Amino acid sequence: MVKPIWYTLLLLFLSATTAQPVPPVDAEASISRFQNYLRIKTAHPHPDYSTAVSFLDSLAKSIPNLHTRTLYPATPDKPLLLVTFPGSNPSLQSILLNSHIDSVPAEPSKWSHPPFSAVRTDDGNIFARGAQDDKCIAIQYLEAIRNIILTDPHFTPIRTVHISYVPDEEIGGLHGMAKFVESKEFKQLNVGFFLDEGQASTTDQYRVFYADRSPWNLVIKAVGMPGHGSRMFDNSAMENLMKSVEVVSKFRENQFDLVKAGVLANSEVISANLVYLKAGIPSGDGNFAMNMQPSEAEAGYDVRLPPTVDPDLLKKRIGEEWAPATRNMSYDIVEKGPLRDYMGRPLMTATNDSNPWWSVFKDAIKACGGELSKPEILSSTTDARYLRQLGIPTFGFSPMKNTPILLHDHNEYLKDSTFLEGIKIYESIIKSLSSFE
Repeated sequence: MVKPIWYTLLLLFLSATTAQPVPPVDAEASISRFQNYLRIKTAHPHPDYSTAVSFLDSLAKSIPNLHTRTLYPATPDKPLLLVTFPGSNPSLQSILLNSHIDSVPAEPSKWSHPPFSAVRTDDGNIFARGAQDDKCIAIQYLEAIRNIILTDPHFTPIRTVHISYVPDEEIGGLHGMAKFVESKEFKQLNVGFFLDEGQASTTDQYRVFYADRSPWNLVIKAVGMPGHGSRMFDNSAMENLMKSVEVVSKFRENQFDLVKAGVLANSEVISANLVYLKAGIPSGDGNFAMNMQPSEAEAGYDVRLPPTVDPDLLKKRIGEEWAPATRNMSYDIVEKGPLRDYMGRPLMTATNDSNPWWSVFKDAIKACGGELSKPEILSSTTDARYLRQLGIPTFGFSPMKNTPILLHDHNEYLKDSTFLEGIKIYESIIKSLSSFE
């Protein structure tokens, strides 16, 4: 049946009179909130967690429909802020977005701008410790939800979305995420998908990480007969230690050759980097006695293992080749986090059709004009490993493209336009993930 013309005009009139104008998103206000967060000194060894949590809590409460809780999974001086955007179907597993509050120290004398000033230069670069790692995503999560609600006040996620702001990630997360995932509060969240930090991309594609390398702190010790500095004899502590250093250096060189040849990525090999040597007899004046050979010596290594490596085989190599007892050597390994999930599987998240979250995440990036590069193993370590240990699908992602990688570096910065673009990316991600049934 054909509608009369007056009926069509009436519908147009009613639509025009009831439609509400969408208020503009205030980009400058978003940038200002980012700068204010950067100015809170959360660098180790004395991160100001209290001020940071108070700031983030106020920011979250300024956004309609968000609820907050402050938890203390380990100690009273290490708070964790949990922000919740309730979904319409609480029976579905929730989404958890994560950001760590702490940052590594900064050397002000090595920076062109004070590292906690969040100076914004004329070309839009915002200089501050934590600008990339990872205070950017902390604010982008909230700004994305703010914009979603601003442009669509009636939007309600189907799945509940949580945001966790955790302490101590930069020192292993043992009093942060590691404790949180063991708590009853975490179990009540019923998390089905976890999104954590990633790294900047120097190309026009965003990087995504499906696994982390696991860190070991390895200390190799040697003992031997002490002696006069002029004597030549076998099996001194220093001689034994330097033989081990040479063996480990050769192993490192072989691994690095695979990276240089393009056979494997840096994150796909075992790295064993020498971080300290300790030996010598103190002379009492701040120096060492030059005419004495010490009876003990040790070397410390930062070792990183990709999830594809069998840790037992590496331990066997260390015991037989790097620190053999036949040369009066011993070693100690501190494993900084899990190596396998609760079923004994490597800590990796599938990036194929076997993981439905992969398609949702990938399509969300594409929907807002973004493009992902080939999924990677992260060369460093994040809190994501604690979620992968539980078998929860987990990706590492930080929306920074065409950006130099400056985490833990002097003059860490993020461009204002990159920060704002990241907010739009998270709008798409949050809407897609929370609407997935």
